[in-house]
Amino acid sequence: MDETYRQLIDTFGKGWERSDVDQICSVFAPDAVFVETPFSRKETGIGAIRDYWKDLPLTQAEVSFRSGEVFEAGPWFATEFRCTFRRRRTGEWVDARGAVFCETRDGKISEMRMYWHRYAGGREEPKP
Repeated sequence: MDETYRQLIDTFGKGWERSDVDQICSVFAPDAVFVETPFSRKETGIGAIRDYWKDLPLTQAEVSFRSGEVFEAGPWFATEFRCTFRRRRTGEWVDARGAVFCETRDGKISEMRMYWHRYAGGREEPKP
Protein backbone atom coordinates (compact mmCIF):
# COMPACT_ATOMS: atom_id res chain seq x y z
CA MET A 1 0.00 0.00 0.00
CA ASP A 2 1.17 3.51 -0.76
CA GLU A 3 1.72 5.16 2.63
CA THR A 4 0.83 8.51 1.05
CA TYR A 5 -2.80 7.40 0.79
CA ARG A 6 -2.94 6.30 4.44
CA GLN A 7 -1.36 9.60 5.46
CA LEU A 8 -3.86 11.62 3.41
CA ILE A 9 -6.93 9.95 4.94
CA ASP A 10 -5.44 10.04 8.45
CA THR A 11 -4.67 13.77 8.13
CA PHE A 12 -8.18 14.41 6.83
CA GLY A 13 -9.68 12.41 9.73
CA LYS A 14 -7.55 14.14 12.39
CA GLY A 15 -8.59 17.49 10.95
CA TRP A 16 -12.25 16.46 11.22
CA GLU A 17 -11.74 15.29 14.82
CA ARG A 18 -10.05 18.57 15.77
CA SER A 19 -12.49 20.76 13.79
CA ASP A 20 -9.37 22.05 12.06
CA VAL A 21 -10.49 23.29 8.65
CA ASP A 22 -6.91 24.15 7.63
CA GLN A 23 -5.79 20.58 8.35
CA ILE A 24 -8.74 19.15 6.39
CA CYS A 25 -7.97 21.40 3.43
CA SER A 26 -4.25 20.57 3.55
CA VAL A 27 -4.87 17.20 1.87
CA PHE A 28 -6.58 18.72 -1.19
CA ALA A 29 -5.04 20.06 -4.40
CA PRO A 30 -5.91 23.73 -5.12
CA ASP A 31 -8.37 22.74 -7.88
CA ALA A 32 -9.74 19.64 -6.08
CA VAL A 33 -13.33 18.43 -6.27
CA PHE A 34 -15.27 17.34 -3.17
CA VAL A 35 -18.65 15.58 -3.32
CA GLU A 36 -20.25 14.85 0.08
CA THR A 37 -22.85 12.35 -1.18
CA PRO A 38 -23.83 11.06 -4.63
CA PHE A 39 -26.63 13.65 -4.89
CA SER A 40 -24.77 16.60 -3.35
CA ARG A 41 -23.51 19.62 -5.21
CA LYS A 42 -19.92 19.31 -6.40
CA GLU A 43 -17.58 21.65 -4.50
CA THR A 44 -14.74 22.68 -6.82
CA GLY A 45 -11.54 24.38 -5.67
CA ILE A 46 -9.97 24.74 -2.25
CA GLY A 47 -12.07 27.84 -1.48
CA ALA A 48 -15.33 25.94 -2.01
CA ILE A 49 -14.05 22.99 0.01
CA ARG A 50 -13.00 25.31 2.84
CA ASP A 51 -16.42 26.96 2.72
CA TYR A 52 -18.11 23.54 2.98
CA TRP A 53 -16.17 22.64 6.17
CA LYS A 54 -16.00 26.12 7.76
CA ASP A 55 -18.91 25.64 10.20
CA LEU A 56 -17.58 22.34 11.53
CA PRO A 57 -16.23 23.88 14.78
CA LEU A 58 -19.66 25.42 15.42
CA THR A 59 -21.77 22.33 14.73
CA GLN A 60 -19.86 19.20 15.84
CA ALA A 61 -18.18 18.23 19.12
CA GLU A 62 -16.47 15.12 20.49
CA VAL A 63 -15.72 13.91 16.98
CA SER A 64 -14.16 10.49 16.43
CA PHE A 65 -13.04 9.48 12.91
CA ARG A 66 -11.79 6.00 12.00
CA SER A 67 -10.98 4.53 8.62
CA GLY A 68 -10.43 0.98 7.48
CA GLU A 69 -8.00 -0.67 5.14
CA VAL A 70 -6.94 1.52 2.23
CA PHE A 71 -7.40 -0.03 -1.23
CA GLU A 72 -5.47 1.50 -4.10
CA ALA A 73 -5.51 1.38 -7.87
CA GLY A 74 -2.99 3.70 -9.48
CA PRO A 75 -3.82 7.28 -8.46
CA TRP A 76 -7.09 6.17 -6.82
CA PHE A 77 -7.69 4.94 -3.29
CA ALA A 78 -10.74 4.01 -1.26
CA THR A 79 -11.54 3.19 2.35
CA GLU A 80 -14.50 2.75 4.66
CA PHE A 81 -14.95 5.20 7.50
CA ARG A 82 -16.94 5.79 10.67
CA CYS A 83 -17.35 9.23 12.18
CA THR A 84 -19.27 9.85 15.40
CA PHE A 85 -19.95 13.27 16.86
CA ARG A 86 -22.28 15.20 19.11
CA ARG A 87 -24.37 18.01 17.65
CA ARG A 88 -23.48 21.18 19.53
CA ARG A 89 -26.98 22.67 19.26
CA THR A 90 -28.99 19.66 20.47
CA GLY A 91 -26.46 17.36 22.16
CA GLU A 92 -27.69 14.52 19.93
CA TRP A 93 -25.13 11.87 18.94
CA VAL A 94 -24.66 11.09 15.24
CA ASP A 95 -23.01 7.94 13.89
CA ALA A 96 -22.02 8.31 10.21
CA ARG A 97 -20.59 5.34 8.31
CA GLY A 98 -19.62 5.05 4.72
CA ALA A 99 -16.86 4.96 2.15
CA VAL A 100 -14.62 7.53 0.57
CA PHE A 101 -13.17 7.33 -2.94
CA CYS A 102 -10.26 9.60 -3.85
CA GLU A 103 -8.17 10.41 -6.88
CA THR A 104 -4.73 11.87 -6.23
CA ARG A 105 -2.26 14.03 -8.09
CA ASP A 106 1.18 15.15 -6.90
CA GLY A 107 0.62 13.79 -3.37
CA LYS A 108 -2.72 15.58 -2.83
CA ILE A 109 -6.36 14.61 -3.26
CA SER A 110 -7.67 15.96 -6.55
CA GLU A 111 -11.14 14.44 -6.13
CA MET A 112 -12.96 13.04 -3.07
CA ARG A 113 -16.37 11.38 -3.24
CA MET A 114 -18.08 10.27 -0.04
CA TYR A 115 -20.90 7.76 0.23
CA TRP A 116 -22.32 7.55 3.74
CA HIS A 117 -25.38 7.02 5.89
CA ARG A 118 -26.12 8.75 9.18
CA TYR A 119 -27.75 7.20 12.21
CA ALA A 120 -28.83 9.98 14.56
CA GLY A 121 -29.73 9.38 18.16
CA GLY A 122 -26.86 7.35 19.47
CA ARG A 123 -23.57 5.67 18.89
CA GLU A 124 -24.98 2.18 19.05
CA GLU A 125 -26.24 0.04 16.20
CA PRO A 126 -29.80 0.92 15.20
CA LYS A 127 -32.32 -1.70 16.30
CA PRO A 128 -34.49 -3.35 13.61
